[in-house]
Amino acid sequence: MIGIAAIIAASAFLGFWLENRHGKRAEGWGERLMTGILWIAIPVIAFFNVARLEIDAEVGAGIAYGYAAIGVTMALAWVIGARLLHLPRPAVGALMLAAGLGNTGWLGLPFASVLFGRDGVADAIVYDIFVTGMAFVSIGFAVGAAFGTRGQSKRERAAAFVTRNPPLWATLAALVAPDALAPDALVDASQLLVFAILPVGFVAVGIVLSAEADDDRLSFPPPLTKPVGVALVLKLGVAPAVAAGLSALVLGVPDPYIVQAGMACATASLLLANEYGLDRPLAAAAIAWSTALVVAAGLVAALL
Repeated sequence: MIGIAAIIAASAFLGFWLENRHGKRAEGWGERLMTGILWIAIPVIAFFNVARLEIDAEVGAGIAYGYAAIGVTMALAWVIGARLLHLPRPAVGALMLAAGLGNTGWLGLPFASVLFGRDGVADAIVYDIFVTGMAFVSIGFAVGAAFGTRGQSKRERAAAFVTRNPPLWATLAALVAPDALAPDALVDASQLLVFAILPVGFVAVGIVLSAEADDDRLSFPPPLTKPVGVALVLKLGVAPAVAAGLSALVLGVPDPYIVQAGMACATASLLLANEYGLDRPLAAAAIAWSTALVVAAGLVAALL
């Protein structure tokens, strides 16, 4: 976990340094990094892992609880953002994504390993692929298309959901693909790719944070604004509470499912904000603060 924290910090610092040194050129690099993750890395990860997964009753319950947590937090984010804080649509969309989607891959998997050992990683992978991964390619893109600035009519928003959603295509292909198309070696390589894109994603986050600070729209560390605070409470507090409550009342599931439900805001929300024109400063700030809090908790757990 200490190594993961060091990689995150170093990657974000590199993003800051690149933007301060190269300005607009670095912003272009950041956008290309996010585009590459979205259009190349995530589809590869989705295909090879979904093609090989098997679901049983306990796994099904954990997946259902994960979607319940996402549904509750996104609904609350919409109500609070639109009705109470009166945020513009791109900000409401960014708040919903920050509250609903977690970094259950390159942060959640090492975190589960620290807390539960290798036995907990398998459950964490299932959650990452079937809850976060599926929600990202379906709910996440739908929110981006509905609340972003890419396409204003219903037809344009529907078209944006389909044409700007390569992980969805990969996931649908994986659901009908035979096992022979996902050999162990390629599945293992795709899981290593999850960790390989950790520094890439946080370099992009650092570039965005630095660029917004230059434009006087965001400082570093980013301020704890009301929308960011709402995102943190919903993602780190309400989401795991929903999953834990259902586990206690209905059918018990392993602890990694609960921890994954309360994982830090997904860097994927910044990919969607960039792709659809949502509020990037809000997305980046929520990622930065929630990641710092989760990593700090992970370091404490690793030292105990």
